[in-house]
Amino acid sequence: MNAAPEPTWTFLTNHAHALLAIAAEPEIRIRDIASQVGITERAAHRIVSDLVEVGYLTVSKVGRRNEYSVVRDLPLRHPAERHHLIGELLKVLAHEPKK
Repeated sequence: MNAAPEPTWTFLTNHAHALLAIAAEPEIRIRDIASQVGITERAAHRIVSDLVEVGYLTVSKVGRRNEYSVVRDLPLRHPAERHHLIGELLKVLAHEPKK
C-alpha cells in the first residue's frame, strides 16, 4: 500500500507561524524565525515588517538584538475571525513566552 502524499497546504499562514515563533521567544533572530517557519530570511524579515507595520508587533533594541512584543489585544485580520483576538490564538496554540 502506498502512503498518501504529504499535503502542500497548512491551516496557518507563514505570518501566523512567524507570530507564534516570536510569541514563544521574544528575542528570536530573523534567521531562526525563517528556519522554524521554513522560509528564507528575506521572507521572514518581510513578514516581521508586515506585522510591525500593522501593529501586531512592537520592536525594541536590547543591545545589538531586537526584542519583539506581540500586541495580544488586536483582532485577527480575516473578516470571519475578526471577533477573535491575537492573544486567543496564541493561548489556544500554547505559544507562551519562554522564561
